[in-house]
Order: sequence, then C-alpha cells, then structure tokens
Amino acid sequence: MIDNLDGIVDRRHFKNFDFSLLALALAIIVFSCVMIYSASRGGATGTGYVERQIMWAVLGLAAAGLVASIDTGLYHRYAGKLYVFNLLMLLAVLITGHSSKGAQRWIGYGVFKIQPSEFAKIILIIALAVFLVERREQIRSFGVFVSSFLYLSVPMLLVFKQPDLGTSLVLIAIWFTMTFVMGTDIKNILLFVGVGIILVLAAWNIPGVMKDYQKKRVITFVDPAADPRGSGYHVTQSRIAIGSGKMTGKGFLKGTQRELHFIPEQHTDFIFTVVGEETGFVGAASLVVLYFAMLWRGLLIMAATEDPTGRAIAAGVIGMFLFHIFVNLGMTIGIMPVTGVPLPMFSYGGSSLMANMMGVGLLEGVSMRRHKINF
Repeated sequence: MIDNLDGIVDRRHFKNFDFSLLALALAIIVFSCVMIYSASRGGATGTGYVERQIMWAVLGLAAAGLVASIDTGLYHRYAGKLYVFNLLMLLAVLITGHSSKGAQRWIGYGVFKIQPSEFAKIILIIALAVFLVERREQIRSFGVFVSSFLYLSVPMLLVFKQPDLGTSLVLIAIWFTMTFVMGTDIKNILLFVGVGIILVLAAWNIPGVMKDYQKKRVITFVDPAADPRGSGYHVTQSRIAIGSGKMTGKGFLKGTQRELHFIPEQHTDFIFTVVGEETGFVGAASLVVLYFAMLWRGLLIMAATEDPTGRAIAAGVIGMFLFHIFVNLGMTIGIMPVTGVPLPMFSYGGSSLMANMMGVGLLEGVSMRRHKINF
C-alpha cells in the first residue's frame, strides 16, 4: 500500500507504533472499570455499568485503530467536510436531541445514545490542525490568530447552547494549545487573555448570559463553605471522601461516602473520590502517574514528528487530555470550579471513552509517521 496515495498506514510505519502509550491507556481503562463497579455499588448494577464500559472500550479501540491508520495528508482533503459535518451534528442535537438534567446533549434511541460534543473535540483537532498548517507562513500574525478563533467559535457556541460549559472550555483549551505550539505571537495570547477576562466579567454581570447554577459553582470554587448544603455540597463531600482514604484507603467496596450516597454522579464526574476514599493516596497517586506518563508519551511524539500537521494534532490531543485531567481532579479537591468535565478514560460514559480512545489513535498515527518514508 502506498501511504501518500490512499491514506492507509504502510507496514513500515508499525516500527514506530507507541506500545507504551497504548498500554498506559488500557491500564487506565482497567483501573476505571474496577472503580466504576465500586462507585455503582457493585452487584448486578455495577456489573452492568462495567459491561457497557468494556463494550465502549472495545469500540473505542476499533475507532482508535481506524484513526491511526489514516495518513495526516488525507485530512487536508477532507477537513472542510469534517468541519461541516461537525456543525450539522451539533445542530441536530439542538433540534432533535434528548434532554437530561436540564441539558440537551444526546442523539439516538434507547440505550444507543451518543453525545456529539465529545466527538466534536476530535473533529475540531483535525480540522483546526489543517487550518493552522495551511496558514503556517503567517501563523504569528494577529489576523490568523483571530480567524482561527472564529473557526473555533462556531462549534463552541453550539456546544455552549446545549448548555455544556465544560466542553466549551475544553474546545478553547484545544485551540489555545494548538495555536501556541504552532507558533503564534505571545502578544496575541496575552491580548486574548485580557479580552477573556473582560468578557467573563461582562458575562457575570449581564443578566441571562450565565445561569445561576454556573455562578454558584464559581462562588463555591472560591469558598466551598459559603453554601455547604447547596452549591458547595459536592465539593465539601468530595474533600471528605478523598481525605478519609488517608494513605492506603478504606478498601475496595468499603467507601462510606459512596455507600451512603453523599456524593452524586460518583461513577461519572466525581469518580476520583472513589479512588481517593477506597485506595487512598497510593491509588490516587498511581492514577496521576499513569496520566503523567501518558501525557509525557504524547509530548515525546509531538516533539519527534517531522510533519507539521501531525505536530498540531498531537498538541490538540495533549491539550484536551491535560485540561480534562487538571479540571476534573481539581474540582474534586476544591481547587477548580465544578464544570462537569469527565476524567479521561476513567469516568463512566460511552461517548467520552470512545472520543478519548480516538485521541489516543490520533497520537499513535502521528507517532507511526513521525519520520517521512522515502519510496
């Protein structure tokens, strides 16, 4: 097979396959299945959650393999179509999507529902990489910086409309990381930060822009004790759970905070509290080390690639993972506001797991093609 013509991986690329990265991702998933079982109180309920998570993991591995097999050159031919498909998918959510707990984020029927905003992150990474690389000669200019943000803003606003503030912030983190790595002028970044602060203050003070629950989450971030029975409840109970685990934890299925239902959504956004309570500092630190090692492999892949499109894609995936990890762990220990950002490959959720595995697949694809093959 000729890689540059049909976009499929050449056998010679497999010598650069990063098995360490794949092993780290699988280790995180295995660890997550154990914790999901405990967080959902074991038994038939816990088994059901784990079986579905494993099913999504298998589908995610297949999707990762498919993504890894595609040459980055092919993305330049289809980036525009992918971008439009992304917008249509997000529009479909707003028009015909299913609502749950005040948010309209899912499409599908029965148990086969997906959350398009999760896959929007992967599509944006690919499309934005092409957008930036095709303008890399003027990458330092203010015009390219602004146009790249406008390119991001359309899917970001559609996601925000659902409403999904957490994923909207993830998209900004992806864009920020990619423009920085690709060489935008630092003055552009400083200006963006300044304007962002002004817009946040405006959003806070203009009625109707930020919802009351979003404002309460920010207040809770500053002072969880301000409303311990209301907006600060999750963070307060999360801190208690993690702290009670001490060095080695209370043991598998022995978490009292979990058993007494003190922390809602413990198998999804707040699953790290189960890790802290039942496995203690040892288990929590082990998970952090796994994430650090995975991010380090990603950075090595980004640094080694000779392909600018691959470098941009790797930067986007790293930015996505880093933001998810930092915000999720931060909100469980009270140093970040609660934004509903899941822990990558660890929180329960099919769309999230599949999208994250596709991110791993993108990194593997970049790794395999980090050196050009001469025919």
